[in-house]
Amino acid sequence: MSEYEHGSSGVDLRLDRAHSARIYDYFLGGRTNFAADREAAGQVLGVFPAAQLAARVNREFMHRATRALASGGMRQWLDIGTGIPTPPNLHEVAQGIAPEARVVYTDNDPIVLAHAAALLCSRPEGRTAYVQADVTDPSAVLSAPQLRRTLDLARPVALSLNALLHFVDDEQGGGAHAIVECFKRALPPGSTLAVSHATADFAPEALAKVTAIYRAAGTVVRPRDRAEFARFFDGWELMEPGITVSHRWRPDDPLRAGRFTDAEVSCYAAVARKP
Repeated sequence: MSEYEHGSSGVDLRLDRAHSARIYDYFLGGRTNFAADREAAGQVLGVFPAAQLAARVNREFMHRATRALASGGMRQWLDIGTGIPTPPNLHEVAQGIAPEARVVYTDNDPIVLAHAAALLCSRPEGRTAYVQADVTDPSAVLSAPQLRRTLDLARPVALSLNALLHFVDDEQGGGAHAIVECFKRALPPGSTLAVSHATADFAPEALAKVTAIYRAAGTVVRPRDRAEFARFFDGWELMEPGITVSHRWRPDDPLRAGRFTDAEVSCYAAVARKP
């Protein structure tokens, strides 16, 4: 079963301007990107040649974290900052292990809304839903009818914030850490938090140039260091291997992961559980 909010029609998708979701789609090998996006992606690759590798490694972390949680008994997910659908999507990974899994996708981007139907091909035993909402307004996300009809917030929920929080500045919604705390408080014990986040800890000059390119395209990017990243998990119990660079979080192929450097990936990742 599936449902989503259609939203208003006639939205201007501004295809003449580069957009972070479409740039990411390009790095992942998707087809929902246009000339302005590919031009910006080329600029990013010019200063950070590993950007495409970093994007794909980050996506693979989401797949591994989802599999690990589903194998451990998790059956509900709230994925915020979903982005343009790129198979396998989170529900496909979760329902591959637990067909009854329920997933709510959330994004504030009309580009994602235009492609939301691809997120709703749930197995009949489970359910998916799509909510058009902004992470900077947690109450709007948590009170959305689609979410309430799909998830039972009295039971554990896996909150997925994959490659999202570095697009939230410290002035938005009280700041990224305050926003995450709002979601954490709303979830019951046994819930989990999976986060991946860009960092300049390993390649500061390159990440400064990448940040400037995104800002020129109208998108705020705020890489965070390890201490700032760790704050997202305050009060929760980190799962092994704790905070690490995303390719080192339970790699399927340790030999392959060992071929990547931390500077190439430049993204922290971790999963924690609410006690």
